[in-house]
Amino acid sequence: MTQQGTYFRNVRLLTIDAADTEWLTTNVRVTGQKIAAIGSEIQCEVDDRVVDGTGKLLMPGLINGHFHSPGSFNKGALDDMPLELFMLYEVPPFECPPTSPRLHYLRTLLGAMEMLKSGVTAVHDDPFYVPALTEQLTDATMQAYADVGIRATVSINMPNVLEYRKYPFLYDLLPEEFRERIRGAGVASADELLSAYRRFIQVWHGAENGRLRCSVSCSAPQRVTKEYLHGLSALSVEHDIPYNMHILETRLQRVLGDELLEGRSLVRYVEDEGVLNERSLVIHAIWIDEQDMDVLASSGCSIAHNPLCNLKLGSGIMPFRQLKERGVNICLGSDEMCSDDAVNLWNVAKFGGLVHKITERDYRKWPKANEILQCATRNGAVAMRQGEVTGSIEVGKQADLIVLDLQSLNFTPLNDLRRQLIFCEDGASVRMVMVGGRIVVEGGRLLTVNEEEIKAEVRELWPEYVEQMRQVDHWAKMLEPIYRRMYELCLERDVPMQRTLSYTANSP
Repeated sequence: MTQQGTYFRNVRLLTIDAADTEWLTTNVRVTGQKIAAIGSEIQCEVDDRVVDGTGKLLMPGLINGHFHSPGSFNKGALDDMPLELFMLYEVPPFECPPTSPRLHYLRTLLGAMEMLKSGVTAVHDDPFYVPALTEQLTDATMQAYADVGIRATVSINMPNVLEYRKYPFLYDLLPEEFRERIRGAGVASADELLSAYRRFIQVWHGAENGRLRCSVSCSAPQRVTKEYLHGLSALSVEHDIPYNMHILETRLQRVLGDELLEGRSLVRYVEDEGVLNERSLVIHAIWIDEQDMDVLASSGCSIAHNPLCNLKLGSGIMPFRQLKERGVNICLGSDEMCSDDAVNLWNVAKFGGLVHKITERDYRKWPKANEILQCATRNGAVAMRQGEVTGSIEVGKQADLIVLDLQSLNFTPLNDLRRQLIFCEDGASVRMVMVGGRIVVEGGRLLTVNEEEIKAEVRELWPEYVEQMRQVDHWAKMLEPIYRRMYELCLERDVPMQRTLSYTANSP
């Protein structure tokens, strides 16, 4: 007896498999969690739900390759400024009041809801926990993803060195009063954090029939002790899970290598420490030189490209084509809402397809729509160590699918499907979202949680979060002039590449 499933009839199919197979009209049958059959000859079973695909496109769901769920309450909340100053208002080095598990659950849920409704079926989340990590907060993150129905790979982003050890020049710039406050805030030991990770992996890795998975994160290599850097690598190897590391996101981080790492870049640092390999997800990789690119390529790592976030914070433009030509797997990420102000991967994809044209003189090397589409789907699955599970529509893979209306304004008239997906679509054409064979969005409505009740609860609890932001804002404003001076000192230093168009290497 054939299991009941979902039958997509007469649908246009874009598989985004290795051969980039496309069917103008075909049928697709989903059974249980997986894609069971593809072809015009396959028939539906008596109990199947039939979805009429006439005038519709069936394609893999988008994959958000880098995200920080704790920022999901902060869309539009912060003024634009460089990363090192921006982070003062988000992850302050001291005097940060705690967030309740319920608020943490809601903000994780809010971001996931927005992603699902726009056609994102999987996310790689790197949540941070300030002022301290607790089991209740990590469980709240994972429970939100369990409830909403998205596929999620999730880490724990917890630096464990004092704030003034993460930056060049900062220790000398800080008054002793602030150094003392930073020391008083303290940091968790490597043993404490690794113990939390083992519990996190034991409880959540593979939960929800494999829909939820764990990864590890050092945040950035300069933000953790060597003991913790290596302990996370051991967990990554033991469980074959991704290792998140933000590397060379900003020009300041390039100067950091000269000042604190004996002239080595952060890429060479993690290579020397033996923690850069095919499980590594290097995030941003903007201020990298030719040798860094060769090291990254030979390691087999993936890179998460976050072009909209990098624009908002003025971080620079990643060398997309140079990395692509070296065979590096590149996925797309939205980063967090406060550094993007949305979590719409269609917008990220469009900007990723456009921004590199201002840094590449040879128009033949500009990113093509099909390349960006792969970055937003199949490549994201590879980066999550899930390339055999999701990211394309193939028999035996998880049914992580979206249905788009090709008769919407974004596709009328339809000239080139891939170009219009990247440069015209914004999520408005998404009619159905399926994750692991389960329909989670249909007709613009979430089927897993009550969206209106969730939004009402967010508004009800909002004063609690506003008070937390007010307390953070007080200390951030006091520290901002000091961090600005650190930033200016770094601008005065020469670096061997240029990744922005706004100023020359020596201008303040």
